[in-house]
Amino acid sequence: MESAPVQVGTSQVADLHRLLRARAATVATAESLTGGRLASLLTAVSGASAVYLGGVVSYATRVKVDLLGVEQALVDSFGVISAECARAMADGARARLGADYALSTTGVAGPQTQDGHPVGTVFIALSGPAGTSAQRLALTGDRLQIAEGACLAALSLLRAELTDVGADRCSRGE
Repeated sequence: MESAPVQVGTSQVADLHRLLRARAATVATAESLTGGRLASLLTAVSGASAVYLGGVVSYATRVKVDLLGVEQALVDSFGVISAECARAMADGARARLGADYALSTTGVAGPQTQDGHPVGTVFIALSGPAGTSAQRLALTGDRLQIAEGACLAALSLLRAELTDVGADRCSRGE
């Protein structure tokens, strides 16, 4: 039995935008398996241009290398479905678009395994002032459900980072 599609509400995205605006921060995206869905979610609310700078849909490896600056040696060593690639994609988007934060998604939406990775293997990453982190996800469902799950996880990663930053500032009296 397949799970229902993940729904990201505009109120969740609007809250994320509010957190970014409160910090005068911007975000960019680098997407592979999500094919622009993450950018679409981030631009679905009014006023998105105040915080969302843009993104790169890097479905092809050549685009990851040429536009995002992912090192070919990294691709050769770890593959495009890896935490290392996700981190490099996020770092590349952040640097090239001049954003405070950048999110990336890469993985296997299916219907077949890719490079030895089963369907549902996803890596998301967040690049920001505190550094770059990546997470591995094992998602289930069809192509759309896996892509939507990756988007939701990426947005949650950014929200957690922004909430932690806010808590740190409050504890320092900022």
